[in-house]
Amino acid sequence: MSSSHLLDHPSLAQNPACTEQMTTVFIISAPSGSGKSTLVARLLASDPRLRFSVSYTTRRPRGNEKPGESYVYISRQEFVERIHRGEFLEHAEVFGNYYGTHREVLQQARSEGKDLILDIDVQGARQLKYGLPEAVSIFILAPSRDILEQRLRARSEDSEEVIQRRLRDAAEEIRNYIQYDYVLVNHQVEESVGTLGAIVRAERVRRVRMEDQVRPILRSFGEQPPSLF
Repeated sequence: MSSSHLLDHPSLAQNPACTEQMTTVFIISAPSGSGKSTLVARLLASDPRLRFSVSYTTRRPRGNEKPGESYVYISRQEFVERIHRGEFLEHAEVFGNYYGTHREVLQQARSEGKDLILDIDVQGARQLKYGLPEAVSIFILAPSRDILEQRLRARSEDSEEVIQRRLRDAAEEIRNYIQYDYVLVNHQVEESVGTLGAIVRAERVRRVRMEDQVRPILRSFGEQPPSLF
């Protein structure tokens, strides 16, 4: 919901005390092994105003992944049917499996007055940014190819073939960094978590996201809010 739509909402116009929280969508993308999952988990643990979007996927669970927490696991046929029903804000096919963000997660975040964190790849980010241009996009990088390879090997999850494929794919993904609003080079976890949190806090007080709170304050002084156009 854009700020202009919020300002035009009858309940807000008639109730100067209303301070309905506008939901900001944060898109976070990174090549596999860049430390994105760790940073997102730390950010969510430190900020109760954030809600994580659990993606749908057709791939099988890995390791300690739990259905409904890591992903919502469904069959390929069901995923395709949901695409045709227009249920996804974005979806993409990666390594032969579908991934997608259900529209319901944004509705839930709005109803809870929370901001939404989406952990999605470059394809999905491009789709979502097209449909929600006001979304804030953040690209996370490892400091170098060598460090990325070290991190992939340290996970001990993938075969040599998969590691090499992920490194090739990382080179392709990194070329898309110019499509993002922010770029975060993950040298050290604590520093990067702090930077990520700073981006979230700064975006929350961006003028366009504060209009629904500022206008009632102006009215309390007997002033009419200025036109946005």
